[in-house]
Amino acid sequence: MKNIAVIFAGGTGNRMGSSLPKQFLKVNGSEIIIHTLNRFEENENIDEIYVACIEDWLTYLDNIIARAGIRKVKRTFKGGKTGQDSIFIGLSEVLKDHDNAIVLIHDGVRPLITDEVINNCIEKVKECGNAITATPCFETPITSHDGVLVDTMPRRDTVYTAQAPQCFYLQDIYKAHLEERAINPNYEGIVDSCGLMFKHGIKCHLIKGNRGNIKVTTPEDFCTLISNLNAIDYAQFLNLENNLNEKSKGKEYVLKKH
Repeated sequence: MKNIAVIFAGGTGNRMGSSLPKQFLKVNGSEIIIHTLNRFEENENIDEIYVACIEDWLTYLDNIIARAGIRKVKRTFKGGKTGQDSIFIGLSEVLKDHDNAIVLIHDGVRPLITDEVINNCIEKVKECGNAITATPCFETPITSHDGVLVDTMPRRDTVYTAQAPQCFYLQDIYKAHLEERAINPNYEGIVDSCGLMFKHGIKCHLIKGNRGNIKVTTPEDFCTLISNLNAIDYAQFLNLENNLNEKSKGKEYVLKKH
């Protein structure tokens, strides 16, 4: 059974305040969507990638995927009216090629996913049937129905933030979509795949995510992404330099011995 990433990159950039869709904004010379796709391209457990996109930008997407040398993308296709609609279309595209698979549903503008999280998600699906990436809440959680008064204050140690990927067997999540579309075709009240499965009586299992794997929605998020990516690059540079220094020390020692 194959492991397939279903990426939806249909945002228009309204909350970003950009005329360019946010997934095509560049960081360190590459579009955000390319950073995201590369994480799945480079993971040894991911077999194929399917990508939903705004119709007017499909050709542009295909061009930058080819330019980046990303080979695992099997299909790009027009997204739907909403995020959930795009996911349903993506699942339908996967079903054209596979009877079943493990699908990792992921935001195109969440590029800091790690190999560890991807691999743990796949293993959790095999073990429990699904995997919802989540991080603990570090702030004080409150609820308010009117945005003016505090209604409740849940215990912080019981509150998590759902991230992505959210992972399922293809047939399970597709069935939930069909059932929901029959009664709620516009997915009103459904925020993500976890919410959809939970509504349909499926127990959802948590997997620990990496807190830095933010979804880029606002200009502030974009700045955070730039900072986080640069921090990762800097850490990799330091690691390489340290390795080089260790090798150099070894060579110097050998020379002295001879």
